[in-house]
Amino acid sequence: MVTGFNHSGLVVKDLEGMIDFYCNTLGLSVQREVDSVAPPEGDHTGIPGARRKLVFVGKPDGTHLLELVHFVDPPSPTGHLDNHQLGASHLCFNVEGMQEFYENLSGQGVEFVTPPKFRDAPDGGRRGICYARDPEGNWLEFIEWVTA
Repeated sequence: MVTGFNHSGLVVKDLEGMIDFYCNTLGLSVQREVDSVAPPEGDHTGIPGARRKLVFVGKPDGTHLLELVHFVDPPSPTGHLDNHQLGASHLCFNVEGMQEFYENLSGQGVEFVTPPKFRDAPDGGRRGICYARDPEGNWLEFIEWVTA
């Protein structure tokens, strides 16, 4: 029986650059780091002897973490799936002050797909949404829920 979420993971090429983005640009912080070496017979990764650096970022409450996975050996191949391809994924973050958030990140060079789109909700509140990409091209969704 599933009891909740633990973390989501992204395989990254430039670990330090991605830590910088998720911590300094988005405001998360490093929660823990792990040097992982799979045994020669393999382990849960399915890659015998794989050496990885794992960095978990998130908010101190630890309700959900993002695991940045850097394969040291064997190195990860390059390439990404388009956002509409099977197997593609995205991370979604709740934000406050969507328009200001968007303008701040745009000013820092974050690539957005569109500016925020706002819609009135049936409860009299308002919903804002926009998509962006992190420095390695991973899709990010940002949502703001403003209640009436």
